[in-house]
Amino acid sequence: MTSSIPDGDASSPFSRTSETLPPLKTGATSTVDVAPRNALDRYFGITRRGSTVGREIRGGIVTFVTMAYIVILNPLILGGTKDVAHHALQAAQIGAATGLTAGVMTILFGLIARLPFALAAGLGINSFLAVSVVGQVTWPEAMGLVVINGILIVLFGATGIRTAIFHAVPQPLKAAITVGIGLFIAFIGFVDSGFVNRTQGGPPVQLGDGGSITSVPTLIFLLGVVVIGILVARKVPGGILIGIVATTIVALITQAVLQLGPSFKDPNGWHMTIPQLPSSWVTIPDFGLVGHFDLFGAFGRIGALSATMLVFTLVFSNFFDAMGTMTGLAKNAGLAYKDGTFPRLRSAFVVEGFGAVAGGVTSTSSNTVYVDSASGIGEGARTGLASLVVGALFLLSMFVTPLTLVVPIEVGSAALVVVGAMMMAQIREITFDKFAVALPAFLTIVTMPLTYSIANGIGVGFISWALINALSGRARKVHWLMWVVAAGFALYFVRGPVEHLLAH
Repeated sequence: MTSSIPDGDASSPFSRTSETLPPLKTGATSTVDVAPRNALDRYFGITRRGSTVGREIRGGIVTFVTMAYIVILNPLILGGTKDVAHHALQAAQIGAATGLTAGVMTILFGLIARLPFALAAGLGINSFLAVSVVGQVTWPEAMGLVVINGILIVLFGATGIRTAIFHAVPQPLKAAITVGIGLFIAFIGFVDSGFVNRTQGGPPVQLGDGGSITSVPTLIFLLGVVVIGILVARKVPGGILIGIVATTIVALITQAVLQLGPSFKDPNGWHMTIPQLPSSWVTIPDFGLVGHFDLFGAFGRIGALSATMLVFTLVFSNFFDAMGTMTGLAKNAGLAYKDGTFPRLRSAFVVEGFGAVAGGVTSTSSNTVYVDSASGIGEGARTGLASLVVGALFLLSMFVTPLTLVVPIEVGSAALVVVGAMMMAQIREITFDKFAVALPAFLTIVTMPLTYSIANGIGVGFISWALINALSGRARKVHWLMWVVAAGFALYFVRGPVEHLLAH
């Protein structure tokens, strides 16, 4: 690789210097240099990345279908909690703003970073805001903290700090992050489908209900895994999308016959949305929450130290969750270079940071790259054209919200499990015969699903890599930035007691 900033990042975001670079050095989907077929092909490098316009469109549709649940789930998380002033956000306004922000930021990411990643309101951060932040501040003040978090992430990306940290991460840890994300999204699929559940007082998790599969929706999830898995194994073009559509039709027929309810009323019901054709197809979005934030109000309400600690938590979670997600997605797409970097790295980091800013401005919480993008990559998406498709569908979803309810989460979960299996292939890059490599990699992989956080897995990996290698005589293998970030993660992991001390 002739440049540390691939595909023209040293110039304008719309630079076309990528066309003069040699072909990608790794990845099954990269090709030899070929003449672009048209301006669209030239800009996105569709043929060069071994893709076609049809694959990009299919991949974009699959990604949207897999992550469309956020338009429904984000209002449930943010709208269900009153802030310190006893005010709550309106669900309809959150839903409209969620589709707007995800659509605009995913389109910008596709145009500027030209990667097949989609952005939407991050589930970890929106839950953190609802559970831990708005008990201390108002919703506008909480969103002001999200904006500050985004500005810092943009600065880290634009100045190269984020890229420098990325380069400091050893290659085995980057591979472990990809594997961990694969295991994590499969676990998400298992939980969201009801295949894995909490227990009342025994082990933390169990199979189905009481160790048995008792739910018809969960059986439809298993059917989806089998159908999609067979289609992918047989290399059927559009296999994931075909499997999603076919299983959704089964779900619609099942619901029409059995008339199942939601799982919060019936444990054997649907876990998020009930698959049925809507009675009304069009809705008018309400953008009343756009611009409804208070940038520095939290500092006046709870004090500078406490507010700074909340921003620190947001930045660490946002920064490393997104970095790990993009690493895993790029490797899964075959777009990563041998050192783990990927095309237009800095542009991707900067635009993702602006997603956090936009999420605060629209009161939808920080928008970040979604690991669900792996489903579209599994369908063949390799360029930013797929992101344009996802973004356009998110914008359309603001007006046809009822249509987003047709595909149940059980069907989307089946796609996540299949794609998680695909991502596990990266485990072959980890040299498990060297224990100083094996243990940090293992801890990175298992911590992600077990703590339900990509950032936690990265943090445990950083800390264990630095300590184990330094104390076993391999201190030179630890980049000084690894120590800085590991120290930051150590503080991040004990932030609860620290916040308690600051409050007293």
